[in-house]
Amino acid sequence: MIHISTSSDFKSQEIPTNPGVYLFKDEQGKILYIGKAKSLRPRVKSYFSNVDQPAKTRQLVLHIRNIDWIVVNNEVEAL
Repeated sequence: MIHISTSSDFKSQEIPTNPGVYLFKDEQGKILYIGKAKSLRPRVKSYFSNVDQPAKTRQLVLHIRNIDWIVVNNEVEAL
């Protein structure tokens, strides 16, 4: 798990490139969003790029304080 104070604190190098499930949590540890990815690092990193994000994604990112993940063997296992 990684902790971030603001979206600018995000460092993608801490997240593995394996397939898996990612969980975005707020400051109380409440799950805001769960997603799956073939490669966790680029998928999670995509939320923090400021390029043409929908308003709901920008709002989500404002509230993320913890990112957790579960690594699996392949994308199908993440379902």
